[in-house]
Amino acid sequence: MTETNVSAVIAAVPTGLFIDGEWVDAASGRRCEVINPATEEVIASIADGGPQDAQRAIQVAARAQDSWARTAPRARSEILRRAYELMLEQQEKLAIIMTAEMGKPLAEARGEVAYAAEFFRWFSEEAVRIGGDATLSGDGRTRIIVTKQPVGPCVLVTPWNFPLAMGTRKIGPAIAAGCTMVFKPAHLTPLSSFALAEILRAAGLPDGVLNVVCSSDPGSVVQPWMSSGLARKISFTGSTAVGVKLLEQAGQHVMRASMELGGNAPFIVFDDADLDVAVEGAMLAKLRNMGEACTAANRLFVQRGILEEFVRRLAARMEALTVGDGFADGTQVGPLVEPKALAKVEALVADAVERGARVVCGGSAVGGRGF
Repeated sequence: MTETNVSAVIAAVPTGLFIDGEWVDAASGRRCEVINPATEEVIASIADGGPQDAQRAIQVAARAQDSWARTAPRARSEILRRAYELMLEQQEKLAIIMTAEMGKPLAEARGEVAYAAEFFRWFSEEAVRIGGDATLSGDGRTRIIVTKQPVGPCVLVTPWNFPLAMGTRKIGPAIAAGCTMVFKPAHLTPLSSFALAEILRAAGLPDGVLNVVCSSDPGSVVQPWMSSGLARKISFTGSTAVGVKLLEQAGQHVMRASMELGGNAPFIVFDDADLDVAVEGAMLAKLRNMGEACTAANRLFVQRGILEEFVRRLAARMEALTVGDGFADGTQVGPLVEPKALAKVEALVADAVERGARVVCGGSAVGGRGF
């Protein structure tokens, strides 16, 4: 992958706010930079949204809700199917964007594009299967009919670690159900979401159904949406602390809420385990997406009788990994996403050593450019 090819792909991605089917500047005129975490180079300057932009976006979504809800399920299904096909056609371009802004190895980025596209294919099939129910009441005198209708404008907030898949898994069901959306992707990795908005427009999604506002100050955008009284659902993937605040805000307007929050998963190895299988399992559980996943194993418990041998084998596997730029051949682990993340990991290692941990491989940041 040449630097020229990467630059050309990035240059073609819109960098504004996507509101009512148009790419526009932030009302404040502010912009923020997108950094390649492997090189620390600025790869794009994007519109930095604020409260005024958020208000406009949610009003547009509210106005579009009635007509979008009346759209035939088959029409919504076909939009999602076309978007799925376009994502696969543009798999390499989308993977390049993801690696450039987030850092994951290109092969892993290609895998995420395929994974992300599958949400659109799945919900294209679900759009025409939104049913209801009809049953007899307990006394046998009344027939109870249940119908399902779009809940209304949805607030979608996604993290930086799976910049494409987190978007499609929220946008896909909203489109299928007939809901309009206001969407705030992470400002560290916004370009994948902008490219996705363009794909949906090309697939025939009507203006105003999806509105994308990115911001370096997430609260300045999400809070106006939550307090507007127009939004009827919040779907959030991120930290538990932020999720708690959003649930409190959702309660003020009795909004439906879907929360995918932080994890602290254990990985347990007993002394009768096949150690080769256990080490392989630990690598998969810990290092999916370079370890930057809420589902990653954060705590390893190993029975004392096999502890030293397990540690030796796991350290050998870790030591053999190739760390580097996600575009470089052979890279298995890319950079962390930002300096703050690097500092956090360094602090965790230092704290562990202070408390008596023994470093068996690594233990310090890789030198050179990047995080």
